[in-house]
Amino acid sequence: MTEPSLYSPVLMITLAAVATYASRLLGTFLSGKISTDSAVIEWITCVTYALLAGLVVRMIWLPIGALAQTPDWMRLTAAATGLIVFAISRKNIGLAVLLGSLVLVALTSLF
Repeated sequence: MTEPSLYSPVLMITLAAVATYASRLLGTFLSGKISTDSAVIEWITCVTYALLAGLVVRMIWLPIGALAQTPDWMRLTAAATGLIVFAISRKNIGLAVLLGSLVLVALTSLF
């Protein structure tokens, strides 16, 4: 028999699942004890927005896969649309992402 590798896919998926569900479990236990106006919640909100912004910038400037086949101007137009919708819709991220994605799909379909 072979020795299990430290980098085996099953081990990595298991560790990722444990980390994901452990943080959710901790959040469930702490949800009633933390004030929504606390500094911890504000910090978590800032980190969440920063992660989302980092992922979006990564997809615009260094795309991979099928997104890499689209011209820069299409990705920038879709991102600008999403940003404008975000500003107009009182910071509704879901609506901004949806409309930005639809603009990208429409542009790639037309050109």
